[in-house]
Amino acid sequence: MSDLLLSVLRILFLIALWWFVFTVISVVRRDLKAPRDAKPLTPARSPKAPSPRPTLRSRKGTNKLVITQGVLEGTVIPLGTTPITIGRAPDSTVVLEDDFVSTLHAKLTPNGTHWLVEDAGSTNGTWIDNTRVTTPTVLRQGETLRIGRTSLELRT
Repeated sequence: MSDLLLSVLRILFLIALWWFVFTVISVVRRDLKAPRDAKPLTPARSPKAPSPRPTLRSRKGTNKLVITQGVLEGTVIPLGTTPITIGRAPDSTVVLEDDFVSTLHAKLTPNGTHWLVEDAGSTNGTWIDNTRVTTPTVLRQGETLRIGRTSLELRT
C-alpha cells in the first residue's frame, strides 16, 4: 500500500472518529438539558384521568397489610393496585432490618381481589402459616405471612 493512500485512510478514520465523538456529546447534552419552555407538573396541572379498572380499595376484600410480630409490630401498610416488595433493600416498600431477611425477599402482587405472594429467591424462605412459598401463592385474609422474624397479615 502506498504511503499516500495510508495517510488518506488515517485522516478519514480520524475525521469519522471525531464526528462520532461530537455526535455522542451532542446527544447526551440534548438528553440532559430540559427544554426552556418545560414547566414542572404541579398537582393543579396534573391530568387525572379516571382509571378504567377499579382499584382494590373499591373492591370487596382486604385493604391493608398489618405487621403483627417483629420489630415493626403494629405498622399498617395501605394496599392499592401496585405490587409491594419486602426486604432489606432501602428501595423496598416494606424495609425489614432483620438478619434472616434477604435484600429482596418477597413480592406481593394484586390479582383481582386477591394478593399473590411470591418468594424472590430468598435464603430463608417465605412462609404462609407453616407452608413454604415456592410458587406464587394466594394470601388469604387471616393467614400469617412470615418473613424472617416478622409476621404480616392481610386485614380489611
